[in-house]
Amino acid sequence: MTEPLAAASRADEGEYKAQLEHKISRVKDLFQGFQLPELEIFESQRSHYRMRAEFRVWHQDDETNYIMFDTREKAGSEAKQIKVETFPVGTRLLNDLMAKLMVEIKQKPILRIKLYQTNFHTTLSGEAIITLIYHKKLDAEWSEAAEALRTQLGSLEGCSQEKPFIVGRSRKQKVELGGSAVTEQLIVDGRSFSYQQLEGSFSQPNAGVCQHMLGWARRASEDLEGDLLELYCGNGNFTVALADIFRKVLATEVAKSGVASAHENLKANAVTNAFVARLSSEEFTSAWKKERAFSRLQGTNLDTYDLQTILVDPPRAGLDPKTMELLSEFQNIIYISCNPDTLKANLQQISDSHDISKFALFDQFPYTHHIECGVLLCKQAATAAAKKRKLEGTALV
Repeated sequence: MTEPLAAASRADEGEYKAQLEHKISRVKDLFQGFQLPELEIFESQRSHYRMRAEFRVWHQDDETNYIMFDTREKAGSEAKQIKVETFPVGTRLLNDLMAKLMVEIKQKPILRIKLYQTNFHTTLSGEAIITLIYHKKLDAEWSEAAEALRTQLGSLEGCSQEKPFIVGRSRKQKVELGGSAVTEQLIVDGRSFSYQQLEGSFSQPNAGVCQHMLGWARRASEDLEGDLLELYCGNGNFTVALADIFRKVLATEVAKSGVASAHENLKANAVTNAFVARLSSEEFTSAWKKERAFSRLQGTNLDTYDLQTILVDPPRAGLDPKTMELLSEFQNIIYISCNPDTLKANLQQISDSHDISKFALFDQFPYTHHIECGVLLCKQAATAAAKKRKLEGTALV
């Protein structure tokens, strides 16, 4: 378990406003060299906001407990172990599953012995997957006990499944009981969007703030013309929510599992104007510049796209030089960032050609130092034209 989440698990709800104000001040100070519009702030729930969590399972003598590691506190040269009995930042369903699971595994040696880690994945819609990771081979006896465990866990309040899914993992082994994907329902601007989320794959950990983020991206896109290119789309989180704003959407993702989920999510939401290809940003650039043809683009024709807007949601390291070069060619850029420091560096590279039209702070990770931002940038000529139109409209009034 990461150090920030370990700290968040022990946070006081009364600290929320102070920690958010600290993040707001940090963003304003960090970007004071830019001409920024008014900063939009999207708060999180104070508790029970996190959909996913991972815990190590610690066995000592006759005791078995969930633990986290906090690297800020040392026990000798090792990170401090923190015993976890409740997890207030996790959803109520996640907490109920944690408690019931621990009771059951303590009573059943076949489930407890050599259990190394437990991962919980819940949804707003009340579905759940529990992953149990072992240092032993999983046999028929384990599967029978795990199936009985599913029945016990299905009786919990807030669980919409008859039985939550359980996935058992050990070296070169995966056992699925019930399934390995849940369906999340997100409400964005009064509309419901359905998302398949795979066990072990990335999904937004704070679903409430994710809804705010998608709503902001929709509003930021309302007046943009042309088609959308989205790089590294994952399971289609933004693709699905933005598809009806644009004429056409072309999305790329490198992971096969992500592409498969994105296709499922397009189908589930009746999206017919989006195409998802398994390409890296470098491969897409080669295809767009007609330097190389890719069989993975069969089914679509790049010449039919009027790609004026690009959406990027890079890792903490920010965007690489090649992708930054690609961004400069687009009229509009929607940049979702999980690291304001690399965001600043990337914005400095593109500030000569693009202006910042919108800037948002999403408190995706309360009680930690992590900050999520959203930025809309438009080419300076387009920004000047929009300002002129606005002034002319005001004069007419």
